[in-house]
Amino acid sequence: MPPNGYAWWYVDGISDCGRRAVSVIAFIGSVFSPWYRWSGRRDPDNHVCINVVTYGPGGRFCMTDRGRRALRQTQNGFTVGPSSLRWCGTRLEIEVNERAAPPQIGRLVGRIVVKPVALTGVELPLTGDGAHVWRPFAPVADIDVDLEGTGWQWSGHGYFDANFGVRALEEDFSYWTWGRYPLSGGAACFYDAVRMDGSVLAQALRFDRSGAAEVMDLPPRARLARSLWAVRRETRADEGYRPRQVLGMLDAPFYTRSAVQTCLEGEETVGVHEALDLRRFRSPLIKPMLAVRVPRRARWTFRDAVPV
Repeated sequence: MPPNGYAWWYVDGISDCGRRAVSVIAFIGSVFSPWYRWSGRRDPDNHVCINVVTYGPGGRFCMTDRGRRALRQTQNGFTVGPSSLRWCGTRLEIEVNERAAPPQIGRLVGRIVVKPVALTGVELPLTGDGAHVWRPFAPVADIDVDLEGTGWQWSGHGYFDANFGVRALEEDFSYWTWGRYPLSGGAACFYDAVRMDGSVLAQALRFDRSGAAEVMDLPPRARLARSLWAVRRETRADEGYRPRQVLGMLDAPFYTRSAVQTCLEGEETVGVHEALDLRRFRSPLIKPMLAVRVPRRARWTFRDAVPV
């Protein structure tokens, strides 16, 4: 991994009842870690984490920035401290053992299993020089969640992708939105971004249940209400349809994730939507705020039995 580089592997899922959700992001060169930024971004392997967030009653946020001694990688596995992701044949198994950030103190422990219906071969460069790449491994997937706590054993629809880059996001982008929406025949994904040079990325892809992908005609942009931190949000929807948030997931001063209902080619669907304002993220005021939610545990080693 070069200096300034990053890689992240992302999983999300929404329960069949629609009242609970989960996201997992495994980072090398944690792009949203203030500690990586303050370090000068010289050593991505020394800033790793597995960010786990649960949404719904009793939901928790876990994101601990750890040092290189907490990182182990194999051909099929990725471990950071007491948590891990492992590819097992045809499914991704995630072992979670993390400590929640205030105010939801306590530990988050259990297993999440993502079962792709099919895998894709799609790669989408997000900049003209290929400095940032999106890799949607499994836009159509099932997910089983088995975490400690009442109500945190559920199944639903899931998703699995990755992003890779060699420069900081805020160097190349000022704003972006992303969304993934299940459809009866597969799923649709939208990536919209405004780059720092003023150019625009606007991409829509449809995936079928065999993993095949095709470019969609772009549905019109449709505004969503601003987030609790007043982050601007928009997604894609059929002409005249007004999307709406049905489950708040994550709200930060520069970033929001939520379950959103929209309509695509006449089909109503609920998927996961994100909006990222990198102009706000560049503010020096944001990093100390993040440090409260993202503690640094540089000295953790595999001799430790529980997260510290």
